[in-house]
Amino acid sequence: MGELRADWRLRLRRENAHGPICGAGVLVDQYTALTCAHVVRHPDAVMWLEFAENSALAPVSARVMPGGWLPEGADGEDVAVLRLDSPRPQARRAPLEPGLWGGMEVYATGYAEGFDDGMSLWGRIGGASGERVQLDAVTRAEVVRSGFSGAAVCTRPREGSPARVVGLVVSWRGDLGEPLPEDNRLSFSYLIPVDRIAELSPVIKELVSPGAWDRGFEERLTRWFDDPDEDPVKITVVPPGSGRDRSLRHLTHRAHVVHRGGASRPDLIDHALDRITFTPGEYLAYWDWLRGAKPRPARPAGHVTGRPATVLVDGLDEEPHPGPLIDVLARLRVLGFRLLLVFRHEGGSGWAASRDRLLRPALLHHADTLLDRLQRAEFSRAIRRDVVDSASLGSVTETADRHRAARRLLDDVRDPQQQLARLRALIKALRADLSHHGDR
Repeated sequence: MGELRADWRLRLRRENAHGPICGAGVLVDQYTALTCAHVVRHPDAVMWLEFAENSALAPVSARVMPGGWLPEGADGEDVAVLRLDSPRPQARRAPLEPGLWGGMEVYATGYAEGFDDGMSLWGRIGGASGERVQLDAVTRAEVVRSGFSGAAVCTRPREGSPARVVGLVVSWRGDLGEPLPEDNRLSFSYLIPVDRIAELSPVIKELVSPGAWDRGFEERLTRWFDDPDEDPVKITVVPPGSGRDRSLRHLTHRAHVVHRGGASRPDLIDHALDRITFTPGEYLAYWDWLRGAKPRPARPAGHVTGRPATVLVDGLDEEPHPGPLIDVLARLRVLGFRLLLVFRHEGGSGWAASRDRLLRPALLHHADTLLDRLQRAEFSRAIRRDVVDSASLGSVTETADRHRAARRLLDDVRDPQQQLARLRALIKALRADLSHHGDR
């Protein structure tokens, strides 16, 4: 099955953070959420959004954004587009899916009376009912009810294929008009599809467009943040206004230090030094060294956390004079900082210097570190298998020795791009061999 919990599923309260639960919602990006207009009631209302399935995320107030009030009527379908009063980039957004078809198996999680922590109901997509779509439940007890309005209607999650949000629950209807679905002879749920919401809201239309996000880039960048064994320096190109740019904005919070191209270098140094522990009197010595005024202090500093701190430079090619900034970044590398360097244009100002002074030295050092680890892993494995003796001593680290020979040849490659290509291939092979030894 797919993920059990989802950050993007929202529980809504009215009046204040402890007010009555009044429905559900969907987080569609770090600033924006969807729910039903009848849940909000008034276009000037303040709603409270709770991340019901991730208690680590703080609730946040939200209100209808300009153009986001789409009540039931000639030009609307009972939708409210909310703007969060403060963004929540830490939360994973809902994966919106504009397409749905009859017979698709779906489910929705809402907050009916007595089920404040949520309850999920299953059904299948039925036929169209005007601009809404009928949702057929197996039994009348599985028809949505009060507390489900605004809930995400999701595809069936499968392993390797997470749930997609295809619409919002907007209502239910019973043939006898009784207050509960099961008290009627016939009862059906109704949803408004994502593609209809996109027709009504330019904001949602933009978020579901084919180029709205770069999911492959997000996966690679998330892996880089999560795994300290990934390359210690990463250079990427993120064109302004692109789907990759939108994806980057959702991951910026993962960096310990964020520096915008053209911003103050002293501020960068200050924020970086906040990640370091010092003995009394050492702070100023490191400050002077990082800005290039004095030699490096003899006593090594230590990171505040066990994992290496990361610095994101957003728009390095927007730095008027990138040389001094690259000098600071090179010194931060000496202290063990990992660097994510974002260029807004390929080959922009500072590109070659970043490659030659930051990326290549970092990857060469990284390869050497992985080589040492592989050699130790091979030797330890040989000892465990009791195969180390005078005859086998020279062969127990055969794989590491072969990679080390390839590493030495890299020093003779003069073309920077060719050297980087071979270096990346070597690092990939080393990681695979370390993984084989269980050292990852």
